[in-house]
Amino acid sequence: MKKKSLGVNALLNGLRSVLNLIFPLITFPYISRVLSVSGVGKYNFSSTYVGYFTLIAGLGISTYAVREGAKYRNNYKKISDFASQIFTINIYSTVISYVLLFLSLILFRNLAIYVNCILIFSILIFFTTMGTEWIYIIHEDYAYITIRSVVFKIISIVLLFILVRKPGDYLWYTLVTVLSSVGSNILNFVHARSLYSIKLVKKIDWNLHLSPIFIIFASTVAVNIYVFSDVTILGLLKDDEAVGIYSVAVKIYQIAQGLLAAILTVTIPRLAMLFGKRMFEEYKQVLSKVLNTLSVLVLPTVVGLIMLSREVTLVIAGSKYLDSVMALRIIAWAIIFSIFSWIFSDCVLIPSKREKLVLRTTLITTCFNVALNFVLIPIMSYDGTSLTTVLSEFLSMSLNLYWSFDIVKDIMVGKDNQKAMFTSVIGCLFIVIYCSLVQYCVSSMWINIIVSVVGSVLGYFGILFLLKNPVVTSYVTDFMKRRNH
Repeated sequence: MKKKSLGVNALLNGLRSVLNLIFPLITFPYISRVLSVSGVGKYNFSSTYVGYFTLIAGLGISTYAVREGAKYRNNYKKISDFASQIFTINIYSTVISYVLLFLSLILFRNLAIYVNCILIFSILIFFTTMGTEWIYIIHEDYAYITIRSVVFKIISIVLLFILVRKPGDYLWYTLVTVLSSVGSNILNFVHARSLYSIKLVKKIDWNLHLSPIFIIFASTVAVNIYVFSDVTILGLLKDDEAVGIYSVAVKIYQIAQGLLAAILTVTIPRLAMLFGKRMFEEYKQVLSKVLNTLSVLVLPTVVGLIMLSREVTLVIAGSKYLDSVMALRIIAWAIIFSIFSWIFSDCVLIPSKREKLVLRTTLITTCFNVALNFVLIPIMSYDGTSLTTVLSEFLSMSLNLYWSFDIVKDIMVGKDNQKAMFTSVIGCLFIVIYCSLVQYCVSSMWINIIVSVVGSVLGYFGILFLLKNPVVTSYVTDFMKRRNH
């Protein structure tokens, strides 16, 4: 298989992440105005409800498949046999998920008003399994994933404006949402057969697959509890307004985090393949480049977001959500810890088959997060929830680093990593000073944003180049070589 460029993959996955974040910003204002409040409520409840059964059907298979399948990807017979076994297991878990879903609809009479919407959403469970997106991640085919994603998002927006026209059209909205994913997944399944031979099989090595799959599934469940507990507890202890304020801060936080995570996501199959084939020197080289690159990008992103938190909030949510500015300034720090925690878990611990330690970290962090929310929310409201997220992500990063330190020690104490971090801190000091001066001198919000962002980017990377930051120097050298050729 032709070796894919990590840089190109990161760019494509970054584009896909941007589009995934932009499209809801286009559709939600329209939907919230056209549909009734109860219609939006039924849609959101049904989506969340079916999401639990989608989680059961998924069973942590995607993460396991990427880790194990990556080392077979250059062997057509082995990867086809592996993919067929994983696909068959996924079909079994999907059947179990549907049985549980239908039983719940029979047993819980109060779900009657949601049945139609739930049944439409339930189509996603089957087609998500059929979509086998993990195959494309193993294959590092991000060009296909990105193009397919863009095409079906555009189609879904057109259908949305055609079909959803009045307050009672929430079922049409549900159908449009489902069709956009179903179309993608059908194409996935058809196209996947051109990459590998995938079919249902009777012979499955259950002893090999089930244990790691269930451990990863347990981690996924714990992560979902961790993610949703903040809003749940805030709603219980405070009110809807507090949840709304916090949700804006989280939305902006997730946008920044998602863009940075796009770089990380594309390296996971490559690292899994290198570790699986015991190519440890190459593995450490790629991992070192990922760590150093994210060191250069994560810190200025967080600092810039903090410095422009008021302006960003006004642009995305409007003046009535200005109370979320402090919550955003606090939760922005969680980006640093969450990204590096993800590196240590998905790029080190899972490829090295230490998923039990990932589960241990997740369980400890989840318990810590829930307990701390009950302590800080009564005192600090939504700001307390943001602080809880920061401290929880720091704990998660620390534990994952501890479990993986024997593998990453040489990289962490290496001169390149330390220099990348040091020069990035110096560059961030420039951003703080520069943005403060711009805010003092410029009154226009849009001019402030443009001048601050452009000047910060140019000044930051200029300082890193002058200080001979290893990441910037490496990329400049590669660019000059390609230009000369």
